[in-house]
Amino acid sequence: MAKITTEIAYKATMERIEELLPLVDDNTPLDDKNLIELELLSNLVADYDDEHYPIKKPSLMEVIKLRMYELGLNQNKLSELLNISPSRISEYLSGKSEPTLKVARDISKKLNIDPHIVLGV
Repeated sequence: MAKITTEIAYKATMERIEELLPLVDDNTPLDDKNLIELELLSNLVADYDDEHYPIKKPSLMEVIKLRMYELGLNQNKLSELLNISPSRISEYLSGKSEPTLKVARDISKKLNIDPHIVLGV
């Protein structure tokens, strides 16, 4: 099967996908030429994205910062929630230290963060 090899081809394919999107919907028959073309081009773009724009797993500190933002917590409030010092929170957020297993468990439960992310698995 073909492969997108240049940024120019990638952009042209993206433009064609944008043209096709209004022409199909959930009721479009599976043998419709626009739907078939859209699916083929989408797969090519997905392969190019995976190769050239990989999405890395977020670090624990990035996830904690995001959750703090979502919950409206500052470092002091987070330290109270987890029963640890604000300076320890600062160390976690700067990457200077990692949480103990007990703290990691609390982070997972109290901030509703997947244990795999907390443990780096």
